[in-house]
Amino acid sequence: MRYLLDSQSALWSSSTPELLSPRALEVLRDRSNQGFLSVVTPWELGIKIASGKLRLDSGLEAYLDRVIRNLGLDVLPVTLPHARRIEHLPVFTDHKDPFDRMLVAQALVEGLPIVSSDKKLGRYGVEVIW
Repeated sequence: MRYLLDSQSALWSSSTPELLSPRALEVLRDRSNQGFLSVVTPWELGIKIASGKLRLDSGLEAYLDRVIRNLGLDVLPVTLPHARRIEHLPVFTDHKDPFDRMLVAQALVEGLPIVSSDKKLGRYGVEVIW
């Protein structure tokens, strides 16, 4: 199985794995699966750190290196097809997070389910693993 890890799940996987669902833990721990971490995740986390909404004791670079290494993730860049897919996503008044929208666009273009506790992502037509 191939999957895309959302930002919150990436954080929880390293700091508080008990917050992940049993299914999410199973997917992340199965080394036969191929996981991806979008470059959107460090972008989002970096903004949260700079604004004071998030604090990582080890710093963002070390934290992400650890998550990528521990889960054996590949990094997924944002490509032009990902960016163009945004135009075709529905707009929901209760879910406008631009980072989530890009993760959804990437997942749809790449045919990847997203490991996320945010069930609202499923409304975009992407499979959510939780």
